[in-house]
Amino acid sequence: MRAVAWSLAILGVTATLQAIVFVLSGSVALFADLIHNGGDALTAIPLAIAFLARSERAERWAGYAVVFTILASAAVAAVESIDRLMNPRHLEYLLPVAVAGLIGFVGNELAARVRLRAGARLASPALVADGHHARVDGFVSLGVVASAAVVWAGVSVADPLVGLAITVLILRITAEAWRTIRGVAEPRSDGVD
Repeated sequence: MRAVAWSLAILGVTATLQAIVFVLSGSVALFADLIHNGGDALTAIPLAIAFLARSERAERWAGYAVVFTILASAAVAAVESIDRLMNPRHLEYLLPVAVAGLIGFVGNELAARVRLRAGARLASPALVADGHHARVDGFVSLGVVASAAVVWAGVSVADPLVGLAITVLILRITAEAWRTIRGVAEPRSDGVD
């Protein structure tokens, strides 16, 4: 429960700071990262419920909820990125956008460490999958930094293209998380979780 609470707090603060910069800048790459980090923070809720229930079945279903959340964030990021490609917009506040990307990297790395340590200690596939997912998300956040740099250099289409690239990475993470959760042993036939 401590690991879940810490990761929720870390990613909640990360998403909040990124949201402030998104409102100022309108960066779709940052938006993709923001909604994904916000969704990741919310995945702590079904995991907490499963851990409180002390049920392997509940943990497996929590893992499915995590996968669904990741998939939903990819869909929203894709729609926004495509819309920005079709309706370009000048970006403002590029330095804060880059800083928000760095905040996303640090927040995800901290959350990954918390989840991976706890997942290994508890032999929890759902928590380990969520930890690996957070680690990859840190590198996705660095894409926001790259987007800000390329837009600053004069290539404004970089922002929605990085948003689409983040979407592709989110889909890859979704597939990996699905495989991890599906690899969990089915419930015992005697009904004991």
